[in-house]
Amino acid sequence: MADSSHPLNRVIVSGGGTGGHIHPALAIADEIKRRHPQCDILFVGAKGRMEMEKVPAAGYAIKGLWITGVDRNWRSLRNWLFPFKLISSLWNARRILRRFRPELVVGVGGFASGPVLHQAAQIGIPTAIQEQNSFPGITNRFLAKRVGLICAGFPGLERWFPADRIVETGNPLRMQVLDAVSDHGQSTEAAWKHFEFDGSRPVVFVMGGSLGAASMNAAVCSMIEETTEALPFDLIWQTGARYHDSMRVRMQTWPEGVQAGIRCLGFIDRMDLAYRCATVIASRAGAMSIAELALVGKPTILVPSPVVAEDHQTKNARSLSDRDGAILLPDSEVVDGLEAAIVGILEDSDRAKSLQTNLLNAARPEAANDVVSELEKLL
Repeated sequence: MADSSHPLNRVIVSGGGTGGHIHPALAIADEIKRRHPQCDILFVGAKGRMEMEKVPAAGYAIKGLWITGVDRNWRSLRNWLFPFKLISSLWNARRILRRFRPELVVGVGGFASGPVLHQAAQIGIPTAIQEQNSFPGITNRFLAKRVGLICAGFPGLERWFPADRIVETGNPLRMQVLDAVSDHGQSTEAAWKHFEFDGSRPVVFVMGGSLGAASMNAAVCSMIEETTEALPFDLIWQTGARYHDSMRVRMQTWPEGVQAGIRCLGFIDRMDLAYRCATVIASRAGAMSIAELALVGKPTILVPSPVVAEDHQTKNARSLSDRDGAILLPDSEVVDGLEAAIVGILEDSDRAKSLQTNLLNAARPEAANDVVSELEKLL
């Protein structure tokens, strides 16, 4: 797409706290720099949060605000400090805006985006939100009527945001991720070889995220320990770093024939090959995971984490399962139900094809491009 006739020279991207906020923020910044190489991009995050390390590692400058969320325990010291942190953050956000003089401010959710977007809107700087989830966080809901544009990762946000300001763009993925989830000429045989499978059986990829998911690990153990028969598939099992040692120890008690078909890994450095290898994928339902899985287009079982704010992973998963693009398996049912869900897909090729087609239809590979096009229109 051609660059805008109005070049962008200074942009602030604000927010963070989790990878789900940081990754789309970096994808947006990357696309702005691709179109407008001269543009000076400044990130504003929350002191002590992961964006203060991840953003500089990606090559961008960042400033930190002294801000946190509100604790559900009203007696918490964090709550008593919150008014002071908020006043400090609003004052510092205003100072950053006055000094940097951005033409545009984009918020991606997280604690820091609130003060920055609020102050930018007050002084008349064009503002936008990129909302990753199908259920917005409290900061973005608060800002809904103050910003000029909402770039939605999922449909159905009219309940919280003014409908005339919403554009459904999908969730932006960085080019490295887009490259990783695309085939790029990698054959399935090469993927099998990487994981030392012979290709004689289907491959199931179970992943609980970089930290891992206790319930999904328990489901894998249950699949193996509750039966006397070997699994009818090979398994790539991403346990998460904190569970890897204990799962490896537990795996040693299983028959050698069973162990031979399992690759138990704490972290997977070649996600492209894991995706390529997989016949069926079981995953958590974070917004960015769903964006990746839609591009991969393999029959997918989504197991929403029950410990995220306002149960937004269930709402994310439902946005796909309602379109028959994935199977939603509640976390409370995963230990007893994961094997049946996997086998159900493997034994029903029509169902597998339907899931695959509908999931691919939800893919938004041009999301970063579309977001930046909408941002340019704000000017």
